[in-house]
Amino acid sequence: NILKMPDARLKIVADPFIDDNWARSRGLSTALDPESVFSDDEIEAALIFSPSPLHAEQIIAAARAGKHIFCEKPIALNPDRIRQALKVVAEEGVKLQVGFNRRFDPDFRRIKQAVASGEIGRLYLIKITARDPAPPPMEYVKGSGGMFLDMTIHDFDMVRYLSGSEVEEVYAAGAVLVDPAIGEAGDIDTAVTTMKLSNGALAVIDNSRQAVYGYDQRIEVFGSKGSIAAGNRTPTRTVLTTTDGVVADKPLVFFLERYQESFRAEIAEFIRSVRE
Repeated sequence: NILKMPDARLKIVADPFIDDNWARSRGLSTALDPESVFSDDEIEAALIFSPSPLHAEQIIAAARAGKHIFCEKPIALNPDRIRQALKVVAEEGVKLQVGFNRRFDPDFRRIKQAVASGEIGRLYLIKITARDPAPPPMEYVKGSGGMFLDMTIHDFDMVRYLSGSEVEEVYAAGAVLVDPAIGEAGDIDTAVTTMKLSNGALAVIDNSRQAVYGYDQRIEVFGSKGSIAAGNRTPTRTVLTTTDGVVADKPLVFFLERYQESFRAEIAEFIRSVRE
């Protein structure tokens, strides 16, 4: 996505596992550690896609080097570390964008518009279903910070984004129903969260690490004048109807397919903000 942006030039990739041939074929320099990025005076912005436990320290280092920052979620795995990173960003006067790409999904933006404009009236309820097609590798689970910080965090963000309201109360229940190894790693793989918002509305999120039929991503928002919903993306929108029944495509399986538009849009927005 970055290589396709007309208003930015990708200069260097810091990754100990980078394919040097791939990088050279695209005119990119490579490095083993991010310090090479932070110390380069020609670089205006750093994009951080490292494992979650490294995000805060790299945000702080980039900010102190005067770089604008795009960082994948989460900023850190505990609130104190998040506040520390945000404090340094504010002190250095750089811009920080966190990778909540779903805010840039065209379907979800249409829902946001319907809520903000009053098209569906007073907001009553937000219902989000977010289920992965399969659990991530166990090593990823162990370093992810847990299901709520790694997966449900997107849905928490959607509730705040769509409602334009803050969360006042949270009730959650989790279980290990998909893979016992996830429980042995101290995590859960299935969860339901109920929230009460400051505007009086309610939100319900259901999550699972495994939906055998595909990447299940649905949102419905209900209000005093109506409702608006976004369903799953499928390879085609065709529906076959015969005497045997009605058949439609299963949802897309890979998150990069489902949210490809939003991933491009969030990077474009970051580049635009840096160029302002």
